[in-house]
Amino acid sequence: MLRTLGNFTLVTLLALMAACALLICGSQDPLYTTQSLLSRGRYHRYDTLIREVGAEYHVDPMLIKAVAWRESGFRPGKVGKNGERGLMQVMEAAASDWAKQKKRAGFVPDDLFDPHTNLEAGTWYLKKALTRYASKDDPMTFALAEYNAGKSRVDKWVGDTNQGAGATAGDLRDSISFPSTREYVDTIIDRYRFYQHQGHL
Repeated sequence: MLRTLGNFTLVTLLALMAACALLICGSQDPLYTTQSLLSRGRYHRYDTLIREVGAEYHVDPMLIKAVAWRESGFRPGKVGKNGERGLMQVMEAAASDWAKQKKRAGFVPDDLFDPHTNLEAGTWYLKKALTRYASKDDPMTFALAEYNAGKSRVDKWVGDTNQGAGATAGDLRDSISFPSTREYVDTIIDRYRFYQHQGHL
């Protein structure tokens, strides 16, 4: 009986390993898929919340998730080197603006460690940027550059293109003087497309 149970367990384990191997090998991004499998659910823990916040602010949840992945690896307790907090690494000033507009009395920066609060504040800020650049050929590139480096830097980089209001996303990307911001924008857009290819969060 024990031997039969042991054989069953071994067969089940081998089948599970084979299924994981097929999933990883068939993935568009095997490294991400492996990390997701090893994260003990962390990569999907906030999907429902992300969908709800996306619907509230009219932002594609796949974009919100891509930002949260890049910013924190889905770790709600993360603190950045400049004081950014939570899943979307929201700065205190941006969160205070969000709280004021949304009339969230009693807001304190440590509230950003709450996943719902953080996703709301971060998505609100991202939506503002997407709206600001809605007339551009690719609003996402402009909005993500602003999310990472701030509006004043994006304004400077647009000015550096000498294209004025006609500057395209490609013009902006070429004029970004921070390699880290260029990499930030590109990795989020790549992750966003990966989620789109999956067809679900």
